[in-house]
Amino acid sequence: MNLLKRDGDFLLVGAPPEPLSVAAMPLIFRRHSFSGSLIGGLPETQEMLDFCGEHNITSDIEMIRIDQVNDAYERMLKSDVKYRFVIDMATLT
Repeated sequence: MNLLKRDGDFLLVGAPPEPLSVAAMPLIFRRHSFSGSLIGGLPETQEMLDFCGEHNITSDIEMIRIDQVNDAYERMLKSDVKYRFVIDMATLT
């Protein structure tokens, strides 16, 4: 919260595993806004992707074919996943 500029907005997307403790004084004196959403909408998602692109922020992925989706799901259930799965949409034929 201390990194937000005056009148800045902080949006929590998703639910943290533990309850949050937020100090009231920075919210009041710096006029911060704190809100949350279970999922981000399309504008927020695009903003995040644009920010990552501008700052060369990337993630490690494992590209899978569409016919490997069930295997990927089973691996996820077994905690046998190191990277985010991305479906190669070119295999969707």
